[in-house]
Amino acid sequence: MSVKTDLATARRMMKSPNKKTARRGLKVVKEAKRIRRGLKK
Repeated sequence: MSVKTDLATARRMMKSPNKKTARRGLKVVKEAKRIRRGLKK
C-alpha cells in the first residue's frame, strides 16, 4: 500500500484511532502548510 499524500486523505487519516496512521496524516498536513508558506525544507 502506498501512502496517499493529498490533503483530503490526510485529514481523514488524522481522525483515525490508529496512532501511526494519524501521525502520518498529520505529517502530510504539516508539510503542505510549510510549502504553502514557502519554507521548503
